[in-house]
Amino acid sequence: MEKKLAGQIAIVTGASSGIGAGVSKSLAAAGATVVVNHPVDATAQAAEEVLAEITAAGGAGITYRCDVSKEAEVQKMFADVVAKYGTVDILLNNAGLQRDSPFQDMTLDQWNFVIGVNLTGQFLCAREAIREFLRRGIVPERSRAAGKIICMSSVHEVIPWGGHANYAASKGGIMQLMKSIAQEFAPYKIRVNSIGPGAIKTPINHQAWDTPAAEKKLLELIPYNRVGVVEDIGAAAVWLASDDSDYITGTTLFVDGGMTLYPGFSTNG
Repeated sequence: MEKKLAGQIAIVTGASSGIGAGVSKSLAAAGATVVVNHPVDATAQAAEEVLAEITAAGGAGITYRCDVSKEAEVQKMFADVVAKYGTVDILLNNAGLQRDSPFQDMTLDQWNFVIGVNLTGQFLCAREAIREFLRRGIVPERSRAAGKIICMSSVHEVIPWGGHANYAASKGGIMQLMKSIAQEFAPYKIRVNSIGPGAIKTPINHQAWDTPAAEKKLLELIPYNRVGVVEDIGAAAVWLASDDSDYITGTTLFVDGGMTLYPGFSTNG
């Protein structure tokens, strides 16, 4: 892979598994030094395994434990990364989770936990990244932009999802958070975009695709007729983080095989 991100420092939150792990490897393959964030001690080994794959392939990085829903921990992570590497160039705001429930049974704890990680976590990390980008400004040999933030959203920022109101609300919030800060900081050459994955083969949704029958049912929602893989998201992240997309800010790139085309209407419009 061309080293389009050579010399740049990237923080990837929620990077010990799934999409975060895949994106970390893709950014590293493109030349970035990657901070593989994970939330708790129990995820440390998985994060180290991701880093081991990165270094075995010739990349570089570190692991870092930080719960992105905790302000003090986020501030310390950014301060420590800047102290070690001098700056941060790319934030991949990926950490996210689900606590599904019928709406009438959803507890306040389930609501707050999902909003706290998925939405508040993105706010806290984006705020620290923007503070660093403003401090440093543009360094042309690194990038044409002062900094790049990529928010991991979902097709459910636009597609309602019964039984998952907290998750869908968090993703709709990410959309407006991303657009608002993209608008505010574009004059400073800070680019903020989102990736909206559709169905991607990761541990969080394995029941939806891990048998032929389940995958066949899932494909009814995907016009392109295949379930996505983390490499699809990684390629999009590299592009959005690189100068190839320098004139793009404030948009969600849906990587979904056409799921947002509402395929149920294809023969009944």
